[in-house]
Amino acid sequence: MSNETTTPPVADERRLWRRVAWRIIPLVGLAYVMSYIDRANLGYVAQPMSRDLGLTAAQVGLAGGLFFIGYILVEVPSNIALRRFGARKWITRILVSWGLVTAATAAVHSATTLYLARLLLGFAEAGLAAGILLYLTFWFPRRHRSWTMSAFFLMIPLSSIVGAPLAAGLLAWGQNLFDMAGWRSLFLVEGVLTVLVGAVIFFLLPDRPREAKWLSPDERELIEGTLAAEAEEQAAHGALTGLRQALTSGRVWAMAVAFFAIVFGLYPLAFFLPTMISSLSSSLGGDVNSVLLSAIPSAVAIVAMVVWSRFAARVSAVVATAVPMAIGAAGLLLATFSGDGILFIVGVCVSVAGIYSAMPQFWRIPAMGLTGAAAASGIALINSVSNLSGFVGPYLTGAIKDATGGYTWVLLLIAVIMLLGLGVLLTVGRRMEGVPT
Repeated sequence: MSNETTTPPVADERRLWRRVAWRIIPLVGLAYVMSYIDRANLGYVAQPMSRDLGLTAAQVGLAGGLFFIGYILVEVPSNIALRRFGARKWITRILVSWGLVTAATAAVHSATTLYLARLLLGFAEAGLAAGILLYLTFWFPRRHRSWTMSAFFLMIPLSSIVGAPLAAGLLAWGQNLFDMAGWRSLFLVEGVLTVLVGAVIFFLLPDRPREAKWLSPDERELIEGTLAAEAEEQAAHGALTGLRQALTSGRVWAMAVAFFAIVFGLYPLAFFLPTMISSLSSSLGGDVNSVLLSAIPSAVAIVAMVVWSRFAARVSAVVATAVPMAIGAAGLLLATFSGDGILFIVGVCVSVAGIYSAMPQFWRIPAMGLTGAAAASGIALINSVSNLSGFVGPYLTGAIKDATGGYTWVLLLIAVIMLLGLGVLLTVGRRMEGVPT
């Protein structure tokens, strides 16, 4: 069959990729929004929950970090299962199981039961982020991944913008609405919403382009053919293809270290930012006010991500990642030495904008050097190692706060780790980026 009869015109092809994005990204993005709201809710309720349960800052940090033990252990097997059983069924399973655990967290009554709930939550939610990143490679070729990854990662700051007012509202009115403490109602409501999102995913998310009924046969053939040709090209030019290759590759492990450094600061900020704001300025404090103010950096990050994505597509993936990563470290240094609440929030805005802008650009790099089973295992490995930051970061933050009485050394530590990761990215990232021609 001739190319003219099987391939849509160029103008139609552009519209095709936009239509695919509008169909796919909002669905997986909704799941990702619930994921990040669920991770951050501990930070929103840290102050009232600590008062009710008698928790220290270190205990809150440990509870936040325990989530990542199960998350890290199950990440690679989860991605392999997704590749085998299909994204629709597997992502639904993840959402329903973690939604039930989150709802049950409303009943915790001590530090021990909170630890158990967070540990189970990690096992339930494991594989969602890596699975979605892998799933996007089933739909979008390399030349479209800069803007699609940026559009998808917009969901992380969006989760704070949605989650903070939801948390503030439930903290203020949860007692009246549900006859339980506001922080308990937050876990219950978010758990139920997550289960409902799982039902939406099950009915609306297609596993592969060939199963999308809203695509014409020619459109399905174009997408599948483009991705197949790209995979063959990558394999011919040295990209890793096997599961064992990816798990034992020094470059993959180095990229995992680099991404660990990028995201290291996100979880301490997510869990402790409302408390940091309250401690810096009593006039900005209060459970509800500090939670609402913690959403400001995320709003700034959305604007920065959109603006940066327009420039990032014109430069290499490494440069597109390194520049905002350096800006993120600089913002942390500003926040570290700020003397008042307003300047601190400005520094955090700069830092969060840089970190969030770097994240989607980073994921362009592994996709260039990994394909097939190697992509499934390699992406999961990188995301798994990076999530060690979710365990180490909150715990260190709480411990350092208890030892020093402030957050100055925490912010300085995060900035140093980001700069070290930047060095790894600039060396190893260029080698992985250069695998395909």
